[in-house]
Amino acid sequence: MKPKLYLVIPCYNEEAVLPKTAPTFLAKLLDLVAAGEISDDSRVFFVNDGSKDKTWEIIEALASEDKHYSGISLSRNMGHQNALLGGLLEAKELCDVTVSIDCDGQDDINAVDSMLAKYKEGCEIVYGVRNSRESDTAFKRGSAHLFYKFLEKLGVESVYNHADYRLISSKVLKEFANFKEVNLFLIKLTI
Repeated sequence: MKPKLYLVIPCYNEEAVLPKTAPTFLAKLLDLVAAGEISDDSRVFFVNDGSKDKTWEIIEALASEDKHYSGISLSRNMGHQNALLGGLLEAKELCDVTVSIDCDGQDDINAVDSMLAKYKEGCEIVYGVRNSRESDTAFKRGSAHLFYKFLEKLGVESVYNHADYRLISSKVLKEFANFKEVNLFLIKLTI
């Protein structure tokens, strides 16, 4: 049986970038459907995080144009991690597996193929880890490095240079839903 995949994409004021990246997400999804890797019931699932621009209107228009687009809109801005969690928890009952990815298109969408291959081998969580931060500004690279060093000093187990680009099965998400943390930062899931 082909797994049903939801690409979960948090969006906050993405009016400028969404029309450019949404077709890329859809093309990847449709390529995977055509290759027989995932079910045609799979979706590009946007989470509007209380955007103040036309992000939600764009998501609604996309969903009216193609059944593979879907989304939810939060009542107000909850922050990236909470929007991501909200999308993942909403998707957990709708699909077999999720891949979370940022809306800006900086992550290689083709890595989804490798993530799905690992899922089919039995992995329930697959992390996207940056090989390079060359496209980031010097400030972004430096602050990211300091952030990971700070987490290490605090004794936090993390995956260095990981992104919010990861595969998580609905099985894991159903267990994760029992976790009642309010101030959330998804670094490393150990289940």
